[in-house]
Amino acid sequence: PRRLLPLFQVVEYLRAFLMARLAWSSVNTLMLVSGAFGMFRRAEVVAVGGFTKGSMGEDLDLVIKLHRHMRDKKRKYRVQFIPEPVCWTEAPETLSVLARQRTRWQRGALECFFRYRAMFLNPRYGRVGFLGFGHIFIVDVMGPVAEVLGYILIPAFWLLGILSAEYLLAFTSLIFTYGVCVSVCSLILEEAELQRFPRARDLAVLTAAAVIENFGYRQLNNFWRVKGWWQFLRGNQGWGEMTRTGLGAAKK
Repeated sequence: PRRLLPLFQVVEYLRAFLMARLAWSSVNTLMLVSGAFGMFRRAEVVAVGGFTKGSMGEDLDLVIKLHRHMRDKKRKYRVQFIPEPVCWTEAPETLSVLARQRTRWQRGALECFFRYRAMFLNPRYGRVGFLGFGHIFIVDVMGPVAEVLGYILIPAFWLLGILSAEYLLAFTSLIFTYGVCVSVCSLILEEAELQRFPRARDLAVLTAAAVIENFGYRQLNNFWRVKGWWQFLRGNQGWGEMTRTGLGAAKK
């Protein structure tokens, strides 16, 4: 992409797919197969009733239902992420559209967690109940609130003299270094295994995006996710307009 927001999303997708989803897939606790990139056995989808009508996170909802169904039936199965296929999806190019998408994703994650909360830490569902739902609880339920509170409380503690300037600088440096490291390592993994970006210039641009997105973009995403929490509590079920411009002009 030539625009900054889609570039940041390329880095996000690489990080989520090539690191997180490969890892969860390896222990068969992958909880989300993205709607744009998913294939399912028709018989199993019909058996669980298909997509849940009115769901804000229909792809997450379907995968959770499949996990529950297969474990209830005590059948062997796998929900697998395969990195080799090439798929295209159109990413939001404006802040307003991206904000609507991310608040909806947050509402969808919360909706699914509380709809299937009986699976959380339930020994009957094994690693899905402990690891899969545990990850949703930490990252999607508690994560946005904890991060945004951190943005507010850490500087406030420093201003009040509760936190030393040395600790503030060290902690902030550690957080940003970790974020940059994870993003850049995702790009390195992609290049080592799949080599989808043959031009050195493209890799340089993506590396820069992997660094820059940690300074502002990540924080903005967390504020949108907190907004999604608020919308969920208010019972907001709006999908929001997702403006599309098409991929026809994409540079080959």
